[in-house]
Amino acid sequence: MVIEQGRFATIVGPNGGGKTTLFKLILGLVRPSRGTVRVLGRPPGDVRCSMGYVPQSTRFDPLFPVRVSDVTRMGCLGGNFGRRSETRDRVMGALEAVGLENLAGRWFNSLSGGQKQRVLIARALAGSPEVLLLDEPTSNVDLSAEEMILETLEGLRGKMTILLVTHYPKVAMRFLGEVYCVNRNVHIHPPTDRMDEDLMRHITGMAAPAVFQSGAEGGRHA
Repeated sequence: MVIEQGRFATIVGPNGGGKTTLFKLILGLVRPSRGTVRVLGRPPGDVRCSMGYVPQSTRFDPLFPVRVSDVTRMGCLGGNFGRRSETRDRVMGALEAVGLENLAGRWFNSLSGGQKQRVLIARALAGSPEVLLLDEPTSNVDLSAEEMILETLEGLRGKMTILLVTHYPKVAMRFLGEVYCVNRNVHIHPPTDRMDEDLMRHITGMAAPAVFQSGAEGGRHA
């Protein structure tokens, strides 16, 4: 499995298929039992500061007083960004990228679920990563928040290498250019501009409902 630098790759597959484990391998959090993993041509541990990661779920103590800007600034930890003003600029630039620059001073736990998820994307962007990994970024958010997150990802396309994990057909339909199906093994799906039955089976193990086949006939939504 090789993903070229600067590409947007969608990684799909059913729950339990190994998508999150694949991310852990890329991040260097676990070691492969066989074979090797290289990121930017080097072992993952050597380039960890060049990667931004948005986990599937993140727990914050609801009583801990932390502001949106503080959470975003966490993405700068471990980086050598020089002056405090440079870090502040990175934080505000990351929040602007997700459309939340006006909420920098708000308490994190006062936000909606969708807003919190966008802040976590901003946290991953604050370190100016070359590779961005997102594990189910639209989980547990409502439809309007999902749309805002997907629009944010569309705006990031082409600016860095992006790996998006999802098992939601609707999300996968937005990013069908380069699709990898993970279910214990990795299957590279042929380039497509619509959600076909083969791809639906790889995502869910079931055939594609008619709504996805007919709804995608007009081409990509991105």
